[in-house]
Amino acid sequence: MLMRTDPLTANTQSAAGEKVRPAVQLDGVTKRFGDSVALHEAWLKIRPCEFMTLLGPSGCGKTTLLNLVAGFLEADNGEIFIDGDLVTETPAHRREIGIVFQNYALFPHMSVAGNIAYGLKTRGVDKKEIVRRVDDALALVKLTGFADRKPRQLSGGQQQRVALARALVIKPKVLLLDEPFSALDKNLRGSMQVELKQIQRELGVTTIFVTHDQGEALSMSDRIAVMSAGRIRQIAAPDDVYRRPADRFVASFVGDANVLNGRLVERRGEVAVVSIGDISARVPAAPIAAVAIGEAVDVFARPEHLSVTAQGASGSLSGTVTTQVFQGGHVDLLIDAPGVSDAPILVRVPGIAALSSCPVGAGAGLTICSEDIVAFPPGDAP
Repeated sequence: MLMRTDPLTANTQSAAGEKVRPAVQLDGVTKRFGDSVALHEAWLKIRPCEFMTLLGPSGCGKTTLLNLVAGFLEADNGEIFIDGDLVTETPAHRREIGIVFQNYALFPHMSVAGNIAYGLKTRGVDKKEIVRRVDDALALVKLTGFADRKPRQLSGGQQQRVALARALVIKPKVLLLDEPFSALDKNLRGSMQVELKQIQRELGVTTIFVTHDQGEALSMSDRIAVMSAGRIRQIAAPDDVYRRPADRFVASFVGDANVLNGRLVERRGEVAVVSIGDISARVPAAPIAAVAIGEAVDVFARPEHLSVTAQGASGSLSGTVTTQVFQGGHVDLLIDAPGVSDAPILVRVPGIAALSSCPVGAGAGLTICSEDIVAFPPGDAP
């Protein structure tokens, strides 16, 4: 079993100052299907032991990228490296990768043990070693005692564990996960996310995880590569993707966001000041570097970046509560503020007091309570 390594502390240099080569590297990789470009010049370096998530909507190219790393597709341009070795033209079975498919792809006629042992047998591993490693894999995924069962006798979560054990038992250089939680119910999906992350940390296996679920990406990843229309839009840690999105697509796709009508007032080095109605706010200057002073900008504010106050209060925006949505630990309010936003503004209020203090039809003031808001040129194409 591999020694445990914390990917959050993994650096590009060793303790001796030597550069550590990426576990996976894509240099300008492009993939076309006929006249359609599924992946545009992807550049990506994944660190050893890192949990990297490819996040994006359906058709954005994330599964194409995963299949290129796996060797199931051939790149039209660019190079792919695994553990420093060029594998662009290396067949899938020689890339030393483990993969868990969306539908698990278990052999129905084989037992759990047979499914897990399959990759070891094809590699000519000694029978006694196979038995030992299968037993270890069963224990790792908490399926000890299930070795003789067939896949049809297992729940969806248990089948997923078998697929994970089969991928890990060969001790892969890279573990690939193609939306492995999509067939599970919400509660089971949450518990499996926790277990998978624990296993990944324990083994220290470099992992590429494909999902369209923002919650999964934010909670499980060391870094996220956000993709759209075959392009990687941003590669960053989850909090950076959420708090400092690189463009308006990332800001819109990851988490909830309100788009407020603003105007650029001034620049102060790396910070810009924008006006929203009668109030002003500070935002990063880089995303609106091409906007002239006095021109319009779109200001992106998360629901938790706003707070509700009395209508007409100093330094607030004026609106009317149109909808209450009780969410248990918080209340979501939709507030109509003509001129401030073209759509109802979503505000997330902790606790339940807003149910009585902010009834539908009541006037409300809105203040910005965070410095994590960002602005982009209006109408900038995603």
